[in-house]
Amino acid sequence: MHQTVLLHEAVDALVTKPDGRYVDCTYGRGGHSQAIANRLDSKGSLLVMDKDSEAVVDARTRFTDDDRVTAAHDSFKNVAQYAAKPVDGILLDLGVSSPQLDSAERGFSFMADGPLDMRMDTDHGITAGEWLESADESEIVRVLRVYGEERFAKRIARSIVEVRQTQKIDRTKILVEIVESAIPVKEKNKHPATRSFQAIRIHINQELEELKECLADVVDLLASGGRLVVISFHSLEDRIVKRFIRDMARGTLPAKLPILDRDVARSLRPIGKAVRAGQDEITHNRRSRSAIMRIAEKL
Repeated sequence: MHQTVLLHEAVDALVTKPDGRYVDCTYGRGGHSQAIANRLDSKGSLLVMDKDSEAVVDARTRFTDDDRVTAAHDSFKNVAQYAAKPVDGILLDLGVSSPQLDSAERGFSFMADGPLDMRMDTDHGITAGEWLESADESEIVRVLRVYGEERFAKRIARSIVEVRQTQKIDRTKILVEIVESAIPVKEKNKHPATRSFQAIRIHINQELEELKECLADVVDLLASGGRLVVISFHSLEDRIVKRFIRDMARGTLPAKLPILDRDVARSLRPIGKAVRAGQDEITHNRRSRSAIMRIAEKL
């Protein structure tokens, strides 16, 4: 069952006016979107987006009688093509949704055997299995190190290359067995395949690159006083968001010096500190334990 992370915290931070325009860039299964729609009056509007066609079908079914809500099947990196400026709030709930993880057929989970797919948009791109079949060993090492921060990346990549000489790595179970056999030291309370599955998923879906592209359009899309709310689930995503908000808050310096503080061109200001799930939410939804939410407002 899908449980929306930081539901009330995110929507409270995002929706500042009931007649505003809002964008949920990662619909998932609509927890945030429904809560946003509930806050809007008849003049408000909500654009929802998702790369996953199943999520878009869910959105169009859920809001079929609500003309305030429109749905787009696309990556949030293309949000500027769909959102009508100015926007009063943009929400990004990053990572994999519970339905994607829970479906063995999608290949995201190392806990159940299924096709090694991992694509969020199953209509485009190569599967994780196809990538592992053709990628150079050095490329596999890079992906595991950069996106998974996996210290045994070389050992795992070498094992993948050896195994694929004799069999296809097209099932999650096969990849799990390769990783488990390659890692000499197991972390307490962490499945040995966690980092590898995360790394390959991020690479296959170009998640960090698409996040950067989306953030590059945020400032131009937002109205003055509009909010950006981002929920991340691992340090690589959060680092990008944190640095983006910091850089936009610091602003750019004009050519003339010396200058006054008012002469610095700033775009955003951070709102409060980073927000994490409370113990009660973590108890009921273990996937929320790694969530971190950052909020910024357009100046």
